Amino acid sequence: MGEVIKIIVIVVLIIVAIGLVVTNIRIVPQARAYVIERLGAYKGTWQVGLHFKVPLIDKISRKVSLKEKVIDFPPQPVITKDNVTMEIDTVIYFQITDPKLYAYGVESPMDAIENLTATTLRNIIGELELDESLTSRETINTKIRIVLDEATDPWGIKINRVEVKNITPPRDIQQAMEKQMRAERERREAIIRAEGEKKAAILTAEGHKEAVILEAEASKESKILDAEARKQASIREAEGQAEAIRMVKQATADGIKMLVESQPNKEVIALQGLNSFEKAADGQATKIIIPSEIAGLAGLATSLKELIKED
Repeated sequence: MGEVIKIIVIVVLIIVAIGLVVTNIRIVPQARAYVIERLGAYKGTWQVGLHFKVPLIDKISRKVSLKEKVIDFPPQPVITKDNVTMEIDTVIYFQITDPKLYAYGVESPMDAIENLTATTLRNIIGELELDESLTSRETINTKIRIVLDEATDPWGIKINRVEVKNITPPRDIQQAMEKQMRAERERREAIIRAEGEKKAAILTAEGHKEAVILEAEASKESKILDAEARKQASIREAEGQAEAIRMVKQATADGIKMLVESQPNKEVIALQGLNSFEKAADGQATKIIIPSEIAGLAGLATSLKELIKED
């Protein structure tokens, strides 16, 4: 009987030992870290892999996730430099870089970050006016991130990014802004319409100008062509008259030559002298001596003229 009890006790002890060993084996998964305490003091930080905890001595104080986390804080009332109260809600992206500091740095890290974000946001917005606050989101994000990253570094937290999600001004301010935007759109519409009318008027005037210029050029070309035609007609007419005169002169010369060759009488000699007088009159002489025979011929020509008039 005693031997049986002894065997049972041994088996129980073995089972308990195996159970203690099995229950104190831990596997740390990816992107996780375990903070280990031994007899209440910090012992170390387990990273990814298989680990063994001393039974009844070691304790897993905190399991920390190393993944990037997102916190969406509720809207915070803030006052701008021009005394306008509005609400701003922010989104924080952070990551735990030191599990030990995160476990022992601050009692409630999320509450600490929220309160720090609210105070920092009030300080930044208090230095800006309403219009600047609405158009300077990137500046606000950068300033908040710098302040939070510096403040949370002793807590083992890295602030990766801060985003201002919504900026909500008071209702009366929103209505005034909507009226201002509507007036601005109407002003732009009027400007665009006026520019369109101006361009249309300019195009119309330019078209009229080009039409007048083309009409004037056409009239000019027509007058030039008409003058050129009259000129050519005059030239042709003058050439015809000159040709007729030349032919008459040639015929007269031929007649005189025939008379001289046939019978060089007194009349022929007088006619030849008249022809020579015509050539002398074409010269540059200032004085001309007319022979008596030519004077007689002039009298004869006058008599013939009177007879022709009487006829």
